[in-house]
Amino acid sequence: MTLPFIIFLVLWIVGVICTFFPLVPATWIIFAGAFIAALLDGYQAAQDLPIIIVFGVLAVVAMLVDNLAASWGARKYGGSKQAMWGALAGGIVGLFIPLPPFNLLIGPMLGALLAELLFAHRPLNEALSSTWGTLVGLLSGMAAKLVLHVLIGIYGLWHFWGK
Repeated sequence: MTLPFIIFLVLWIVGVICTFFPLVPATWIIFAGAFIAALLDGYQAAQDLPIIIVFGVLAVVAMLVDNLAASWGARKYGGSKQAMWGALAGGIVGLFIPLPPFNLLIGPMLGALLAELLFAHRPLNEALSSTWGTLVGLLSGMAAKLVLHVLIGIYGLWHFWGK
């Protein structure tokens, strides 16, 4: 194992773990691992530029999928814009609740619920439906992003192995 391989491996593992933490740029941590590994390996455009481009495109796709899935879930179940903002605020507050991994789910759900009740003035049944949609969206987005991170990791580990 070479230093570039180890650096990519460590940053990839950190990125995969960070997939489950909102507001942490997990995809960009993995991308940075590939970029740093390519530089340490004596960057060769013919070999390394394609992987950097592919990882950059996959990073953008992962971010889009994550954001679109959360929005889709909230909207699919009747959520308002306030619910989406509440879920975001709840996700931030949830980072400080000492109940991992539940804080990652409870925070956004409570944020969406409170936003629907207090700001959108929705009845409880509609607010609960929106909250359920927020959960479905969050989990769908995390799952999709996790799959993309694993695929990026497999390709990156193969690319940097034995260099």
